[in-house]
Amino acid sequence: MPRDDRYWFPAKRYGWGWGPPSNWQGWSVLVGFLVLIAVGGAMNLPHSPARFVTYVVVLSLLLIAICWWKGEPPRWRWGGD
Repeated sequence: MPRDDRYWFPAKRYGWGWGPPSNWQGWSVLVGFLVLIAVGGAMNLPHSPARFVTYVVVLSLLLIAICWWKGEPPRWRWGGD
């Protein structure tokens, strides 16, 4: 299956959603997401676990929005295409 370089996040072969990033832009978004989770954990977790959970939910929604915008259109895949 040829990959389109304009997509930062290619579709998974099986199921619904996106797989690992396919270029440096996607990897930078993913690494930034993980760094922000770590920094947020260091700053919020000792004081307010509920605030950390809210922070992670907001960052996750932002990551999903970026994947939707810069990834292959999501649909259910069975591995053959």
